[in-house]
Amino acid sequence: MADIPHRIDLNESEMPTVWYNLIPDLPVPPPPPLHPGTHEPVGPDDLAPLFPMALIEQEVTTQRYVDIPGEVLDVYRLWRPSPLFRAHRLEKELGTPARIYYKYEGVSPAGSHKPNTAVPQAYYNHAEGITKLTTETGAGQWGTALAFATAQYGMECEIWQVAASYRLKPHRRTMMQLWGATVHSSPSEVTEYGRQLLAENPDHTGSLGIAISEAVMMAAADPNVRYALGSVLNHVLLHQTIIGEEALLQLAKIGETPDVLVGCTGGGSNFGGLSFPFLREKLAGRMNPTIRCVEPAGCPSLTKGEYRYDFGDAVGMTPLMKMHTLGHGFIPDPNHAGGLRYHGMSPLVSHIYELGLVEAEAIPQLECFAGAMTFARTEGIVPAPEPTHAIAAAIREALRCKETGEEKVILTALCGHGHLDLASYEQYLNGTMVDLDLSQSAIDAAMAEVPVL
Repeated sequence: MADIPHRIDLNESEMPTVWYNLIPDLPVPPPPPLHPGTHEPVGPDDLAPLFPMALIEQEVTTQRYVDIPGEVLDVYRLWRPSPLFRAHRLEKELGTPARIYYKYEGVSPAGSHKPNTAVPQAYYNHAEGITKLTTETGAGQWGTALAFATAQYGMECEIWQVAASYRLKPHRRTMMQLWGATVHSSPSEVTEYGRQLLAENPDHTGSLGIAISEAVMMAAADPNVRYALGSVLNHVLLHQTIIGEEALLQLAKIGETPDVLVGCTGGGSNFGGLSFPFLREKLAGRMNPTIRCVEPAGCPSLTKGEYRYDFGDAVGMTPLMKMHTLGHGFIPDPNHAGGLRYHGMSPLVSHIYELGLVEAEAIPQLECFAGAMTFARTEGIVPAPEPTHAIAAAIREALRCKETGEEKVILTALCGHGHLDLASYEQYLNGTMVDLDLSQSAIDAAMAEVPVL
């Protein structure tokens, strides 16, 4: 199949107009989130202080497909449909008979897949009269996306960025501010919780759990403000399924189906967005790909965490969610994939992992950056640190095919470019980057704080 082009595109008229909800097709429904006080399943009134009713309905919907509003499609058309590439040059460099495809989400205004959910979240909040959104961000991809999205609807945006990334990636902060957002380093002096942590450690590196707590605190205190989340929850993964739906159409154009699908996995939005439509096809017996989550060795919630109810934030303000977790008090080392430094995994991704529908592996960051260098020098795109994990996994699979002679089709999502992450690449190039390994004692200490339900 050497005549397959480098790039497979869809016309605007071919862009999907619905999001896909995986839950109706699962053999067992996922466990419900629980109220942090009563430990009873949460209802709409429990979530109303944080989310608009339209998103609450999407969080719990049993409909297989949800229509994408026309106003959201109009903004999507700034970059969607996104291209699917055949990695001919990477294949040649590896000497593999495998065929590698990657869905490139770095063409969005924010440079990642995150606007796929940021735009609808801003739209639904604006439609209900909300004037301001708060959120957290790790590497800055999500904060950048929400700043862009709120700018489309004339809304305010206040962002808590994990301190390690805030310091390492100043241009991410500048990009958020360019779109009108207010950005704080987290932990911050803005919240009582942040001040407490800084008093204990002025050089605190922060975590996504801490940043979530600060953003939730500020949203809950003002009836005109709501909170937006860039990953983890069902409605977020729902919005991202446009990635996989487009990829299905693009592969069909060239008569390909994947044998292996790999996706970087932190909170689950990129992985779910690519994989869920393919998992639907697998459950229906129309294809049979191996689907694999790839996470950082320094924050391996799926491969080393426990599957149990835990809080989504560090303080314990959010509902309890059944998920793979390292403990809500876990503070990951400041690895370079800031978007994957989260103590828990999406409840829905955790659920399908427990059901045995997907696999998981953890890869150290030096191997990831080595793969990213090979990718950049062959395919020409500098990846964000997060998808370097998927690239490393794709390279592992391609090299196995080199040994076995199998002509497997490998699919992944390059969920963002790394143009604002060059400080990480500088550390890799000058030899100061180190691998991170998570000790069992660190996990045990964090898990000791998790409630037993």
